[in-house]
Amino acid sequence: MKVLIAVTHLLGTGHLSRALTLGRAFAAAGHRTYVVSGGGPAPHLDHSGVDLIQLPPLRSDGVAFNRLLAPTGELADDTYLNNRVEQLCDTLRDVEPDILITELFPFGRRSLKREFLALLDTANTLPSPPVILASIRDILAPPSKPKKAEDAATILTTHYDGVLVHSDPQATRLEASWPVTPEISEKLHYTGYVAPAAPVPHPEGVGKGEILVSAGGGSVGSALYRVAAKAAKLRPALRWRILIGGNNAAEEIAHLKAKDGETDAILEPARPDFRQMLQGAAASVSMCGYNTALDLLQTGAPAVIVPFDAGNEVEQSLRAASLTPLDGITSLAAADLTPEMLCAALDDVISAPARPTDGFRFDGAARTVEIACNLVKERA
Repeated sequence: MKVLIAVTHLLGTGHLSRALTLGRAFAAAGHRTYVVSGGGPAPHLDHSGVDLIQLPPLRSDGVAFNRLLAPTGELADDTYLNNRVEQLCDTLRDVEPDILITELFPFGRRSLKREFLALLDTANTLPSPPVILASIRDILAPPSKPKKAEDAATILTTHYDGVLVHSDPQATRLEASWPVTPEISEKLHYTGYVAPAAPVPHPEGVGKGEILVSAGGGSVGSALYRVAAKAAKLRPALRWRILIGGNNAAEEIAHLKAKDGETDAILEPARPDFRQMLQGAAASVSMCGYNTALDLLQTGAPAVIVPFDAGNEVEQSLRAASLTPLDGITSLAAADLTPEMLCAALDDVISAPARPTDGFRFDGAARTVEIACNLVKERA
């Protein structure tokens, strides 16, 4: 079968990373898989076995997700947005997939509603319309107004065959962050967490015994990097490595070196072997996006979590609250983050009992393939 996954990441790269993990799972099962990405390029992510198609990229203006910017930094105009819609729909017509998956929409990406609705309408005009599924993470940004939830429900009942919830329901159910009506409930398929296979320790021992500081592949970690660089001065006996995400990594590193030249921390761009490094780390300091949380659960690394909460974002804080009861994980609010607080939190998690790594389902990608293919068979 042919599978098309449509995704646009606007701030970090977690959405694209999860879509690519799904894509690789479909490809491994013998299906021709296309991932159409509408966010910025993310060369550090693995797209092996997947046809990755790049739309004219967009990014948000920080956490103002209703302000969509072109690569020049200017507000994307109608011509730019219309070009995206045309390319997206042309790709759908060329591929004629058996399965169409939209990542996050209609639960999010409301600023791209016209684009996604054009895709869904085009899908219904194909000679053999695909099974249409929404793909969502464990915790969503709760709707700020009832109408947003109502609009999403209307789109789901009109266009979608199912909703793939990438969570272990023993840990987190969709009701924790979204109003689930009976109409939505009957469409839900819990897949388990979507994660690559658990990493093996780094073959060269990179990261072993280190404090690994990271903020994903986006450009939202400046404050965390600065505090970590100062904390490294307070604890020179620890080996610190700060991995800088985003397209401006080189600039960020230069700024940190100029401002904190005495830090002993290793400063380098985000690395594709991060998960292997985490397997042997003394502790992790990070935000709490979906993929980062799974990395922590799979590796058992002691962790200090600093949830991203700018612009009234609550998703990461909700996820962090679900993780902190576990051994070796603690959370610090961004407003409380200081070098001293970070060092104290690290002391706590490093001395905590080891955390088991076998308590959750991480086979969500394979289970997604199974669910989607069964829905195609049921329709036939």
